[in-house]
Amino acid sequence: VHSDLNATDPKQLLENLNRATSETRNQLTHATHVLITLGTAKKKKKIEDGKIVANCHKVPQKQFKKELLTVEAIRESLEKIIAGVSQLNSKVNFVFTVSPVRHIKDGFVENQWSKANLITAVHQVISEVPNAVYFPSYEIMMDELRDYRFYAEDMLHPNGIAIDYIWQRFTETWIAETDWPVMKEVDAIQKGLAHRSFNPDSEQHRRFLENLNGKITKLVTEYPHIAFG
Repeated sequence: VHSDLNATDPKQLLENLNRATSETRNQLTHATHVLITLGTAKKKKKIEDGKIVANCHKVPQKQFKKELLTVEAIRESLEKIIAGVSQLNSKVNFVFTVSPVRHIKDGFVENQWSKANLITAVHQVISEVPNAVYFPSYEIMMDELRDYRFYAEDMLHPNGIAIDYIWQRFTETWIAETDWPVMKEVDAIQKGLAHRSFNPDSEQHRRFLENLNGKITKLVTEYPHIAFG
């Protein structure tokens, strides 16, 4: 469970989980494509009971044991995901990718081994599933953007230039060119919504919000399925 769903009250936590489950189910039911990004083949097990955990929630690391998932285990997990989603939506398409973020706390060799297992498992799956494909985010970063100037200060994460480049490649591959103008409008609106004014009570900011709301109304009227949070 992601920490965004946390709550100190058990009842509230259950409500958060049920709401997230319902929203996810609804989105999967109506989706045309499901994008799945794999980060690492490393799993963590609680030493106490052997259970696999998705998030340690800052519990001391000494309480967990790291293990590398085999290609077979990863493949079986992906097949279960595809089967589960397909039960809700038989027409959905799957796009798999491997994150270019390097997990090197366990070592450079171990990171490559982990990524290799993920890539191998994904390709075994998509070779048998006609509505599943692979987008090479990891390979683009490792090959086309292999210079360290494309990394953030931690030397692990892609920087803004790299992210924009990979997104551009994805856009060219998966999004119809006729939809690019709409994407630009959405991007401009999202940036406007994220803007924080130094003087929110000013006339200038009021006009800015009116203009932004006008853009949102126009776009949502034309594309009712688009929603801005």
